[in-house]
Amino acid sequence: MAASGCRHLILRTSWVFAAHGSNFVRTILRLAAERDELRIVADQVGAPTSAGLIADVTTQCVTRLVAHHPDRPPPPAGLHHLAAGGETSWHGFATLVLDEARRHGLPVRVPPAAVLPIPATHYPTPARRPANSRLDTSRLRTALGIELPDWQEGVRDVVAALASARPVAPATGT
Repeated sequence: MAASGCRHLILRTSWVFAAHGSNFVRTILRLAAERDELRIVADQVGAPTSAGLIADVTTQCVTRLVAHHPDRPPPPAGLHHLAAGGETSWHGFATLVLDEARRHGLPVRVPPAAVLPIPATHYPTPARRPANSRLDTSRLRTALGIELPDWQEGVRDVVAALASARPVAPATGT
């Protein structure tokens, strides 16, 4: 698309999670309900980004494009990085997910002390992962005039949504 010369917008993101689908948050919650210990990579960093944040920012971009007026700043175009604010490791990400799960009463067998940090070399994957997946979002933030929320906010929202969607066990009579 960029090579065609047409006006375009590409939002590059990473570490995406949501209340639906297959992703790190849901995997950690499933494993924490099944296991007594988790070993999580601690030497790779990034900014976990909720699908909801991506949808919100995309909506802002499209709205600005549709409602563009020559007297206003142009809508963003080209390649922009989109990620939540801040950074963490996979271990830090998992720790917050489990803290929030416990707070919301989700089933978690793994005690906090049993979420063990490990180096990436102890968790081989088919594809090599970069140690630093952080994205510089300054261009997008400037173009939209926004600040992006910290990654923890999205984690809290998604875990709360998962907890509220959980079926409630029927009350037992006495």
